[in-house]
Amino acid sequence: MMLLPWQGRTAPYRGGMPLTLDPARLSRIQTWADGYVGAEKFAGLSVLIHQHGKEVLFVQSGVRDLDTGAPFDRDTVARIYSMTKPITSFVLMTLVEEGRVHLDAPLSRFLPAFEDMRALRSGATDITHTDPCATPTLHQLLTHRSGLSYPFNPGVLPQAMEALDLLFKPTAGTLAEQCDLLATLPLAFAPGQRWEYSVGIDVIGRVIEVITDETLDQVFRDRVLGPLGMVDTGFAIPDSALSRFASLYTPLAGDAMNLNASADGDTTLRMFDDAAGSPFRHTTCFSGGGGLVGSIDDYMAFAECLRRRGQGLISPSTADFMMSNHLPGDIASLGPASFAEQPMEGMGFGIGGAVVIDPARSRVPSSIGDFSWGGMASTFFWVDRVHDFSVVIFTQLSPSSSYPARAELKALVHGALM
Repeated sequence: MMLLPWQGRTAPYRGGMPLTLDPARLSRIQTWADGYVGAEKFAGLSVLIHQHGKEVLFVQSGVRDLDTGAPFDRDTVARIYSMTKPITSFVLMTLVEEGRVHLDAPLSRFLPAFEDMRALRSGATDITHTDPCATPTLHQLLTHRSGLSYPFNPGVLPQAMEALDLLFKPTAGTLAEQCDLLATLPLAFAPGQRWEYSVGIDVIGRVIEVITDETLDQVFRDRVLGPLGMVDTGFAIPDSALSRFASLYTPLAGDAMNLNASADGDTTLRMFDDAAGSPFRHTTCFSGGGGLVGSIDDYMAFAECLRRRGQGLISPSTADFMMSNHLPGDIASLGPASFAEQPMEGMGFGIGGAVVIDPARSRVPSSIGDFSWGGMASTFFWVDRVHDFSVVIFTQLSPSSSYPARAELKALVHGALM
């Protein structure tokens, strides 16, 4: 049986030598990081790279808070926002493996409020212009084909979500209450019609709570955070870690999370959220789509779990299934109009993260099968199963579309493969 590129035991060979990340070429990343900080685009950032299970690079530059001058080092705790999504998806897959749920199950089986769904008609100009439609499946929620959306996307449904402040924020009641509120709105389109970045994986978090009869934070601790030793990761920042919690900055004049309303500001680094006043100090809503804070070493532990094909928490077969493209083509072919954390051309989508299917069309140096995702505060990770490495970058600037740092970092890393 022919193995997929990432299923062999050794790295690819060229000219009889394995492709290894060259330390001298990796040193360019420090210069690149210092450039972002020196230009006052990021207050601070850190990059961590493992290859073949061993650390090959850690660099940090700048500070986690401009007022205190504390360095953005590896014990910094940061908002990872949508990098929560792959972890939530991973947790659901542990329940799939136990036979407690299957991915084609309708959402209404677990959340009855979503029983009688309606979707906006094509060209709708009002939230009442709807037709009956099917209930989305769990698979459609996981792959952003459910018809749900985000308030920062364009369109009628996002406008209605914005009016309700429906973003599963840390202090927005409970996860159950946010899902019940979401169920009062129609879908942006009938499930399966197209791809739109959404709160679907927040809803998956609530499904996990219903299946396990536990809160999502407890399920995370039991199934991922505890087993992987992710001691700095959780849905709230404890008082003991406040001094390590990075401030969040934005170059925009308005709400850094509202891409439809924000405008360029008069500074590249305007404070948007600091440790003292952060809603992550008083979390009530465990957002499976964007609620975690944590350290770079913690997230590397999760990335390495994926690179190791589940590390015993899920089977290698399930890990490969997660990190395969579940779309009929690339994201761009499915007519998206939404914001996303990744390029859409040449990119497929797996269970909770993007999958490179054509590096040339993505216009970013990559390996076929790269699995990745990012967060609104410009954090990002990817797992390269061809060259057997994992990369995590942490910084705290919203929105993540401000600068092409992710594409640049991928090019720097691929430029170090020798």
